Amino acid sequence: MDFSNFLVMRQEIGVIALFVILLIYDIFAAETKAMRYFRPLACILTGAATLLGFLFPGHEAEAFGGMYVTTPVTMLMKNILMLGTFTVFLQAGEWLRKGDVLIREGEFYTITLSTLLGMFLMISAGNFMLLYIGIETASLPAACLAAYNKYKEKSAEAGAKYVLMATLASGVMMFGLSYLYGATGSMYFDDMVPALAVQPMTVLGFVFFFSGLAFKISLVPFHFWAPDVYEGSPTATTAYLSVVSKGAACFVLLITLHHVFGAMTDIWYPMMWVISVLTIIVGNLFAIRQKDIKRFFAYSSVSQAGYIMLGVMQDSPAGLTATIYYVLVYLFSNMAAFGVITAVENATYRTDIAAFDGLSKSNPRLALMMMIALFSLGGIPPLAGFFSKFFIFASAAEAGDYVLVFIALINTVVSLYYYLLIVKAMYINQAADDAVGRIRTDRYNMTSLILCTAGTLITGIASCVYGYIGSVGF
Repeated sequence: MDFSNFLVMRQEIGVIALFVILLIYDIFAAETKAMRYFRPLACILTGAATLLGFLFPGHEAEAFGGMYVTTPVTMLMKNILMLGTFTVFLQAGEWLRKGDVLIREGEFYTITLSTLLGMFLMISAGNFMLLYIGIETASLPAACLAAYNKYKEKSAEAGAKYVLMATLASGVMMFGLSYLYGATGSMYFDDMVPALAVQPMTVLGFVFFFSGLAFKISLVPFHFWAPDVYEGSPTATTAYLSVVSKGAACFVLLITLHHVFGAMTDIWYPMMWVISVLTIIVGNLFAIRQKDIKRFFAYSSVSQAGYIMLGVMQDSPAGLTATIYYVLVYLFSNMAAFGVITAVENATYRTDIAAFDGLSKSNPRLALMMMIALFSLGGIPPLAGFFSKFFIFASAAEAGDYVLVFIALINTVVSLYYYLLIVKAMYINQAADDAVGRIRTDRYNMTSLILCTAGTLITGIASCVYGYIGSVGF
């Protein structure tokens, strides 16, 4: 048997190896003192895999007759997702070890790695069947993560809503793929490209396929699941869905849109244009009304997805580079915010915005990190979020779409308003009499906060980061 096909899939094999090691350790170390080393082991192995991925980017190759394709660009995308998963692992441990959770700690890490494996397959798919398998592999364990607090009603509700909506989106996508197969006679990307023509069957197939991906990205009007699932899920799961899952779906859309459906640009570009505008506006307007911090970030992530679409739509090196850079910056900024949310929730058992009142007086470092993350998400210079928005707007302006850029700029001002509401709560509002005092978060979560805050600052100041992304495969 030729094992060279499997050697090409080194990142997927690395995730499987992590999964097997942690699963075996969890089985044999459960209910023993050795379980105290499970979290350090998971974080060290995941961190090492992330570092090795960035240090050794690999080369272009394919396996299984072109069904699986890897390039330096796809490997970079996977490394970014691995970095997000590593950050989630750092933040999740304190919550998992609380006595009221009544769940096994090890299962969270292994289930998360299962979803990551599916996302890796999605990104490297050269065939729509492998892409679909990857989406299913990522979606089903994600529903388990949403319902992980099985004794809490909202978590069970979040899991049920996610699995129902994911099933519907999966069915719609498969229906669209059947149309595309009927029109082209193949499920391979390279074989479909010359056979695709603008006709009712292919247009309908693309619309259904895009609808399934739009659910994962939470684009309007496919976003209705996000607020309830984000609110009910454990905070670590919410962070994972808002960053890693969304980033993977954006990368897949970026690849398929220009690799497979490039001949249909005149059809899908106006549709994407309208959806991007609606996503940005709806996400911003509804974020203003939220009182729960996780629902707040659900609508914030909806609007951020609209901004990412500006880069996804552009078939140019600038658009591709800006999209990957935006996802990286969004990862650092959003995960920094969720690290603070995790610390506050573990101390107060609250996720309402009022829990952050007066945080700057009792916990100045947490408040400062949260403010930096929010300012970056809002696009205030010199933080990385400003440059990510600048490059994404510049890519759209380069294509001559000035109206779309103008609408996005106006909505950026609106987003500053609701991000400043959280800053106002921390620095201006007075804390309630029963507010918690100084919060002592664990070293792992503090490490994630330092990592993400440093990333938010460095990726904006160091131009080499954007230059490196632009040099990878473009």
